[in-house]
Amino acid sequence: MTIPAKTALSPEARLLARFLPRFEEAYRKFNKREYVSPDPLEKLYLYDAPADREAAGLAVSSIAYGRVAQILNNADRLLAVLGPSPKKFLEETPPGDLPGLFKGFKHRFTAGPEMGAFLGGVGEVLREYGGLEAFFKNCLERGDSFVDAVSLFSEGIRARGGLEKSFLLPSPREGSACKRLFLYLKWMIRSDDVDPGGWRAACPSELLLPLDVHMFRMCSSLGLTKRKSADIRSAVELTGVFKELLPEDPVKYDFVLTRFGIRREMNAGEFVSLCLEGDEV
Repeated sequence: MTIPAKTALSPEARLLARFLPRFEEAYRKFNKREYVSPDPLEKLYLYDAPADREAAGLAVSSIAYGRVAQILNNADRLLAVLGPSPKKFLEETPPGDLPGLFKGFKHRFTAGPEMGAFLGGVGEVLREYGGLEAFFKNCLERGDSFVDAVSLFSEGIRARGGLEKSFLLPSPREGSACKRLFLYLKWMIRSDDVDPGGWRAACPSELLLPLDVHMFRMCSSLGLTKRKSADIRSAVELTGVFKELLPEDPVKYDFVLTRFGIRREMNAGEFVSLCLEGDEV
């Protein structure tokens, strides 16, 4: 890996350059499917067809908040309704039937009617564009930036489902980091041993970090940001820091860094301490 001259880097990127060998070591060791579980990402591996994977992925990522055991249990409940081909199910099921099909569904403060309306919006997009990637490509063509396109994507699905706003699918325009939405896009656009990929409408270089409180806390502990909250501005800022060193793949280390604290054998505090020990690894 070639690191740009230090004089060309921001102070945060120069600091990140010190930690990059540790990050790369973690990537080589842990960026493997055997370290995915427990994670909603594992549910995408159930589908071979990209069209089914993108539909299932959006549904599963929308509830990727709270305790991971609860997320996985409710993901199974969602996918059981969507059946072997989520795309076909959502295309062929009348939107008005979906709230009833998910009547007993509950994930923390998301109830069945909202889930049904959200998936009804997804179904409308599938009928109109033939696929979620095609719709995202249209959003990219209409948007002024990648973040603007993500807002159009989110707001377009919600509008088709009759949802003015929804915690299931936030919009960057509303100020949140939209961690679950950017996580979904990472799953769809990146391709390695963990991220299944498949989309060609955008490149990994355009992605933003799926910034949750754990990732934000780690970046703050390492001195990579001075911001106080994990919002969209922090996500854009931190992605920019990583992009200075990894212009083609700024979110490369997201998976391995978020394993710390999820996997029992990976301790976030110990990893931060190792990174802060000094320049040598």
